[in-house]
Amino acid sequence: MNLRRTVLDSLRDAWSVLFPVECAGCGADDRSLCEVCRAALLPDVTVRSVGGVRAHSGARYEGRVRRVILAFKEQGRTDVAATLARPFAAAVAAALNADVGAAPAAELLPVPTSRAAYRRRGYDPVALLASRAGLPLARELAQVRGGGAQKALGLEERAANRVGAFRARRSLGGRRFVIVDDVVTSGATILEAARAVREADGEVLGAATLAFTPRLLPIRDIAEGQEYGNDKEAH
Repeated sequence: MNLRRTVLDSLRDAWSVLFPVECAGCGADDRSLCEVCRAALLPDVTVRSVGGVRAHSGARYEGRVRRVILAFKEQGRTDVAATLARPFAAAVAAALNADVGAAPAAELLPVPTSRAAYRRRGYDPVALLASRAGLPLARELAQVRGGGAQKALGLEERAANRVGAFRARRSLGGRRFVIVDDVVTSGATILEAARAVREADGEVLGAATLAFTPRLLPIRDIAEGQEYGNDKEAH
């Protein structure tokens, strides 16, 4: 293990000479992610009920984690995708294991990204995370109505902004899904996706996200019975 770490560090040092970078979480020189920020992104799965949908998340959207995710989503830092894929995959595994033994197997259903967001970024963050984690996605939802940016809205406005935004591409009868997204804040997007699935006769087993915002919305933690407060910095 020590030899492997030494080799990796040497490769990173050589890479930083050719292509100078800074840590996406703290700005430290010569690492896309420093050891402290990398450690902050180790999977820490929590589960909460979001409007009746059981949602698993692999990290908390705060501090270093928040900065890395923002760099990934808004600054083109796709070099951190492989590291972010680990807590994402852990959340997916927990969501699927919550329904062990049931058949047929659940499919992973991504929340649709808007064309404008895709053009701006040049990639779909959730699809990239899934690719890095080796997870297949069932692209069965389409966005049929746009809306303003969620981060500028209050809780009630977020919910209203998402109503009727998605629809299924076909009947989903007999199929079971875990909805996947990058960050859950108010839960409005997940609930709208769940509505679209159920309207098409599909079944929603739960949701899995890379991270959740702990203080945005008072959500009861199923595992710990913990309440969270408000945070105005959610996306």
